[in-house]
Amino acid sequence: MADHAMTTAAAGLTADLHVAGRLRARLRARPGETMAVIGPNGAGKTTLLRALAGLVDVEGSIEVDGDSWTAPPRLIRERSLGFVFQDQSLFPHLSALTNVAFGLRTRGLSRREAEARAHDWLARLGVADLAARRPRELSGGQAQRVAIARALAPEPALLLLDEPFSGLDVGVATALRLELGRHLAAYDGIALLVTHHAIDALTLADTVLVLDEGRVAQAGTAHDVAARPATDHVARLVGLNVIREQETVRSFSPSAVTVSLGEPEGSARHRWHGRVLSAVPHGDAVRLLVDAGPELLADVTPSAIAELGLAPGSEVWLSVKETAVLTYATGSG
Repeated sequence: MADHAMTTAAAGLTADLHVAGRLRARLRARPGETMAVIGPNGAGKTTLLRALAGLVDVEGSIEVDGDSWTAPPRLIRERSLGFVFQDQSLFPHLSALTNVAFGLRTRGLSRREAEARAHDWLARLGVADLAARRPRELSGGQAQRVAIARALAPEPALLLLDEPFSGLDVGVATALRLELGRHLAAYDGIALLVTHHAIDALTLADTVLVLDEGRVAQAGTAHDVAARPATDHVARLVGLNVIREQETVRSFSPSAVTVSLGEPEGSARHRWHGRVLSAVPHGDAVRLLVDAGPELLADVTPSAIAELGLAPGSEVWLSVKETAVLTYATGSG
């Protein structure tokens, strides 16, 4: 597991980025590290990737393995990077093979060398039999595999993945997630993976960078960020409740919440009154979303739903014991 704090400017990625009105972020990653970038819509995730790639005007510095990409500024083709876009962005007039070979050709390989390596990468991603097809003849999952092969083939120092499973059905996304995980485990460079899914951060990433309103809200290992989320968005991703009290954050599991129709009595220290917004199956339980000032999650049994007559619009009380609450300072992790 990579250590976020041990990264140095000479090895890996060091960046201090400012995109006017959209992003202000510092980050570090070491060789071999996969960093998940998460946050709500509009948090600056894609802007971060595009800033690293040189696709937007940016102030600040980017250094990869001791090599500056900003002093003087380098064009995207002069940066050792691979970029997988949400929509694949394959060249429509080229075959899958020549799409993958394109970046290799721009780096000086002969056509024969480039196509041989491209074919090898298509085989690694399981789509060698589609080498002659053009993008319009590929399914979404097939096109994304070609896009990943194209990004990895030149062996870039920095790999940028912008929601690579977006728009794919569950089965295809699961298979591609496993395949990508295998390649990332063997990848010597640095990978930044923008995602909206907790499973990607927990299974593919060594570290997690949380963006909120264009700034870094939290950074740390995937385990630490999941255990002590600093933002509501991350809390929802990992299925926890978060209550903010000035510089303190309190988190607790939906399964620790007791739901009642009347105000609870006894030892429960924390209690809220609210209205049920939704009730959806969640494993063997039913997960309630309750507007209680903050929006809170509570897991109850199907029998309790029937017994209490709970449905969207129901007025309920929520309570949780102090022993079930984890308290930590804002920015922990």
